[in-house]
Amino acid sequence: MAEKTQQEYHPRESNGYQRNDREAQWSIDEDERRRKRIKWAIYIAAFTVFQVMVLLVFGLVIMKVKAPKFRVGDLQIQTLTTNQAAPSFDMSFIAPIRIKNPNFGPYKFDQTTVDFTYGGVVVGQVIVPKSKANFKSTKKINAEVTLNSNALSGTNSGLGSELTNGVITLGSKGTMNGKVTLMLMFKKKKSTEMDCTMVIDVASKSVKSIECK
Repeated sequence: MAEKTQQEYHPRESNGYQRNDREAQWSIDEDERRRKRIKWAIYIAAFTVFQVMVLLVFGLVIMKVKAPKFRVGDLQIQTLTTNQAAPSFDMSFIAPIRIKNPNFGPYKFDQTTVDFTYGGVVVGQVIVPKSKANFKSTKKINAEVTLNSNALSGTNSGLGSELTNGVITLGSKGTMNGKVTLMLMFKKKKSTEMDCTMVIDVASKSVKSIECK
């Protein structure tokens, strides 16, 4: 009897140990699953924050369209003749026209007329042909320009005074219209203005100063 009782006891004790082992293993597995869920939640949250930051940068930097800069540089004067007795001038030069595009997409612009003025009066023009400035780059166009003072009044005292001082002050104005293309599909219209003033030294036939707004 004692031997039988002992034989019956050990299986029950073994089953108890097995249940405890299973419960311990289940607890370990549950902790592992909980850690994985927390880890995935952290990954998802980090990815969401990253996506929001990318969208903000995309919207505020890449998709933000700025007006290109439309400027003329130092003129390369080829000929210049003046008459102080009857104030007048004739001039020809190469005008380095620049269209600087600060955007993350090309700027395609229409044909544009640039007026060269003296005292607000147009004394010459040049046509900038239709073209484009690539993204984050500057389109360079060297235009040949011929000016004369025929359109000015014969009593223009301002020109006579300037010629006495050995200078001629010119202006250049123009409005350029075009479109910036982003991501090969989004097009936004953008116009830009040229408004430059340059002082020509008559004696040296060179530009003393140039300022663009």
